[in-house]
Amino acid sequence: MVKEKHFHKSVLKREVLEALNIKKDDIYIDATVGGGGHTKAILELGGKVLATDIDPEAVRYVAEIFSIPLEEKDGRLSGKGKRLILTQGNFANLARTAREFGVGEAAGVLFDLGVSSHQLDSAERGFSFSKDAPLDMRMDQNLSVTAADLINGLNEGELYELFSKYGEESNSRRIARAVIRSRIERKIETTKDLVETIEHVVGGRGKIHPATKVFQALRIAVNDELNNLKKGLEEATSLLKKGGRLVVISFHSLEDRLVKNFFRQREDLQVLTQRPIVPTREEILENPRARSAKMRVAEKQ
Repeated sequence: MVKEKHFHKSVLKREVLEALNIKKDDIYIDATVGGGGHTKAILELGGKVLATDIDPEAVRYVAEIFSIPLEEKDGRLSGKGKRLILTQGNFANLARTAREFGVGEAAGVLFDLGVSSHQLDSAERGFSFSKDAPLDMRMDQNLSVTAADLINGLNEGELYELFSKYGEESNSRRIARAVIRSRIERKIETTKDLVETIEHVVGGRGKIHPATKVFQALRIAVNDELNNLKKGLEEATSLLKKGGRLVVISFHSLEDRLVKNFFRQREDLQVLTQRPIVPTREEILENPRARSAKMRVAEKQ
């Protein structure tokens, strides 16, 4: 059983419901179900939901909440309730997932991006620099390449490019060089190994932990997050009926920039948020992990 405390409170819940404009018996897709908070709120307002997540732990947890029996087929979990379809999958394949469960079009699609609190709090997943664990960072354990594989396998130039491109890390060159030096003595296999290597060249903690951007870069690379997001947005747009809403919550500038540009470039989407919606001060005090959230909304034309 997955403990409830491991799942974070849903970010911007009221704002998400307003943006989706929930109507009774319309079908909505939660492309990142996580702890199920947004899905639960949509169901309470009378909507029907196709909920998916790449993380099997999230799928199992939400199945427990709604008492949905799960079946495993071809390595994927799925189950059906009266108003909820729950399945494990990558949102890059959203259209195929929808077809598989007989969903032709949706009144709204929600993406709540980034690492959920239960992934950060589960030390063995290797997402957190505050807990020592193997350098894994795979959202889907079926993926073959881990963060340790990248850290120990890439050359200095490739590491520099990775940290710069996906982490926007200003000390990328120095950190890449330090990683190479550390590898001469022994492999970097745990989060602690990597954090110590970074702190040795960057120094102590400032406003944000010195390992934050490097960990972000590795997570994005391991899970191919930006390419999957672009594919997911394309598939979501194709599934929306006219007047349907696409709602995306991002947690760092690379995601937000990608979403903003995607919305602007699509002629079949009308942007409803010229500036992103952000959490209130009260929500951030109650849930500090919401502080970097930005929500953008577009409507299918």
